[in-house]
Amino acid sequence: MKHQGFFSKQAMLFFFLLSIFLLTEAFAAEVPRITKEDLQAMLSNPELIIIDVRSDGDWTSGDSKIKGALREDPGKLGTWIEKYPKEKTLILY
Repeated sequence: MKHQGFFSKQAMLFFFLLSIFLLTEAFAAEVPRITKEDLQAMLSNPELIIIDVRSDGDWTSGDSKIKGALREDPGKLGTWIEKYPKEKTLILY
């Protein structure tokens, strides 16, 4: 009987992780993406705001940063996203 509960918990965990993976893939498919070459061509556009949302560790240890990019905490999106004008194009990386 103990084994049945163990396998049931494993099955629930498996399906939970699978659903997170599938949802992540679904949401990622909806986000428009651009190449670095396309971004380079857009850098002089005053209607463009580039926001660096890498984790603190990645940002600190990163050896490359986009000049003029603004740094925002990716975990606090709800606190900063509204300060950017809706008519501007936001590029998050």
